[in-house]
Amino acid sequence: MNDLTASYRWLDDDGAAFGAPGLEPRWTSSEKDAVSTAYAASSRVWFTVSHGTLNEIYYPTIDRPQTRDMELLFSDGETFVHEEKRSFEYDFHYIDAAAPAVRVVASDLDGRYTVTKEFICDPHHPVVLMNVKITGDEDVLSRLKCYALLAPHLNGGGAGNSARSIDVAGQRCLLAWKGETSLAFGADCGFVRSSCGYVGTSDGYQNLVQDMRMSWQFGQALDGNLALMGEIDISQNREFTVAISFGDGHHAAIAQMMQTLASPYELHQKRFVDQWQRVNPPIGLAAVSTDGGRLMRISQNVLLTHEDKTYSGAFIASASVPWGASKGDSDLGGYHLVWTRDMVQTASALLACGRTDTALRALVYLACTQKPDGSFAQNFWIDGTPYWTGIQLDEVAFPIILAWRLWKQDGLGSFDVFPFVERAAAFLVRYAPVTQQERWEEAAGYSPSTLAAVISGLICAADIARSRESVELANYLETYADWIESHLDEWTTTTEGVLHPDVKYHYMRIRPPAKGEPFHDDSLPPGMIRINNREPGERNVFEAREVIDGGFLELVRYGIRRADDPLIVDSLKVVDHCLKIETPFGDSWRRYNHDGYGQKKDGGPYDGSGQGRAWPILTGERGHYELCAGNDFSKYVKAIEQFSSVGGMLPEQVWDYDDIPSRGMYRGRSAGSAQPLVWAHAEYLKLLRSAADGRVFDRIQAVEDRYAVVKEKRSFTNHIEIFEPGRPIRSLYSGHTLRIVDREHFRVVYTYDNWATTLSLESRSVGYSGSFVDIPTGAGQVGKITFTLAWPVEGQQDRWLGRNIDVSIDPVPASTKV
Repeated sequence: MNDLTASYRWLDDDGAAFGAPGLEPRWTSSEKDAVSTAYAASSRVWFTVSHGTLNEIYYPTIDRPQTRDMELLFSDGETFVHEEKRSFEYDFHYIDAAAPAVRVVASDLDGRYTVTKEFICDPHHPVVLMNVKITGDEDVLSRLKCYALLAPHLNGGGAGNSARSIDVAGQRCLLAWKGETSLAFGADCGFVRSSCGYVGTSDGYQNLVQDMRMSWQFGQALDGNLALMGEIDISQNREFTVAISFGDGHHAAIAQMMQTLASPYELHQKRFVDQWQRVNPPIGLAAVSTDGGRLMRISQNVLLTHEDKTYSGAFIASASVPWGASKGDSDLGGYHLVWTRDMVQTASALLACGRTDTALRALVYLACTQKPDGSFAQNFWIDGTPYWTGIQLDEVAFPIILAWRLWKQDGLGSFDVFPFVERAAAFLVRYAPVTQQERWEEAAGYSPSTLAAVISGLICAADIARSRESVELANYLETYADWIESHLDEWTTTTEGVLHPDVKYHYMRIRPPAKGEPFHDDSLPPGMIRINNREPGERNVFEAREVIDGGFLELVRYGIRRADDPLIVDSLKVVDHCLKIETPFGDSWRRYNHDGYGQKKDGGPYDGSGQGRAWPILTGERGHYELCAGNDFSKYVKAIEQFSSVGGMLPEQVWDYDDIPSRGMYRGRSAGSAQPLVWAHAEYLKLLRSAADGRVFDRIQAVEDRYAVVKEKRSFTNHIEIFEPGRPIRSLYSGHTLRIVDREHFRVVYTYDNWATTLSLESRSVGYSGSFVDIPTGAGQVGKITFTLAWPVEGQQDRWLGRNIDVSIDPVPASTKV
């Protein structure tokens, strides 16, 4: 690493380990019981706990896991070897209700000895601490040996790690590295012995299982998948503290570990808890919970712990790798990435908890991450580097909605959101109504949930624009939203439903793009969608009318449709018929029928195919709907609370079939995907706030006032049909206006009478949203509009479209006349 390396006192012991490079790396269980970090921004380290043991540690940012796991092993040297996560029963506790400081009390299955562990971070350095107390039968303890076993996965992977034993200030410890990142592993009492080995061949676990004692003491293992082991002398140290420290280089990691261990554990613990006690929980929400506010406090802390400390305002989706025990280094991202959708849900929930400053940090971060065209990557590392690159229109709309909420709460401070909002709205009008991917990130087309976000985002953007006296832009955005809303039921429903015997007219999950529309899939017959992640041999192409999800409830959530709208009510009947799951803890719903993203039918891990399971998020969404409808919603609050783990973590999915104990699958409990899912905690907090207010917190007043009224009482009438070169239309009703839109300035040359009369109009600019031309038609007029387009090119002749386009003018059907 540098010249200091040669001056370290390396401990060669038995020399280099054998068996390089070790087994193929794997991550660990995604079912976390806790995610924690110090509240102070100076401590840039996060840890997770699962099955009573330490799991992934993240450093120096929350999207970079550096370890797989660390646990204690015990042996009497002759008759047994105990591994914590297999040989112990444990109880999980938080040391203080206000702080994510964890205490695990575990006993061997025969009850001969008890191990009490506490996990915290140094409040000021990137060091994770585990304090250990061992009590029990003295006859057993006098023979007991204790070993700390750590699997480094530095810089996000198990391959290519290196480690050596080292003496630091007279204490034996271990040092691992990969690239510029170093990890120091030691104890306040020092290790008696240490060893570096390759996983599956020469690691300490293999040694103990074979010999029941530590007979290997390898001084180094280079460039492989490693496990490091240190022995603690518990005959002299029934209480000790283990430290795992990180740094950009050996010296940083070593020095910070030794600095931390130089202070008593109790002092670190007090500082850790004191810092978190400064976080004011939203006490008023406890009254509408059914658990006294326990999950409410945990959920707020879960949201806060998932914010980065270098890139302030960046929130990841989950500090976990779904089905991690079956995933290797190739799964670089897991869920420790930023999804704009999830992040806005987090920021909105923190706003619901009264944390306006935190929500503003999130908005400012998103503004800094926005692409020049106004969009966002599908998901990205916290430094803004894209990971997946799909276009999801709701992920562009949600930041606009967050900006509007902060503006309405006078929470923007000195931050000018208008340029950010204007660019995002421009992207929406260039692409909507067809999205490349809906909120489940799989299908293109007309999605009720996506369009709910798009309509709401455009109305919020118009409201902000009007406040800046950009009246023409505001009118333009409102008209675009009105046009989408006027076609919403046409684009996203079926009148020939086959999923419920009594309901033919209902919302669908998505309508695929038609030929000639953006993102059309030529490989599929018209009206068909392909469902990802289906098991080999299973049908994966369905008619759109054969697939439903509950995304249309977003139309009620934001105020586009009323809860008692007959189409909403009937669509819910289909959802409950196809997707509702009853568990011992309450009702939940699957995302959509035929979903393949979830645990396999035999309980095995998802491996690219499986069976979609029930999502607690959707229990929250249903609770919000029932509140809107004036029905009892408390059972949904209770269900979410009961879906949480022993540490209060909410899973992405719960197992929704008969128990399979051999697989660890129990109905209503975590089904192996991400836990915690931050979005689920955000949904729960917003449901509590909605319950406390008696009104859905996410409801947008400007949207509700515009759309959630009977049509006769609306303040506007939409008589605009929008033509885009990338999404042409073929007809409009007489008396309506044909609006032609494009990104660039253009001229339209048109005729109503087959060129007997030629007319021309120059487009009007609305800034980043592009340009438009309106061609009116008269009441009772029939025939067609024929037009072509020309774009000016500086210093050259105009660039012409090169063809004529016909749009028929049809009489207004009697049923639609007003």
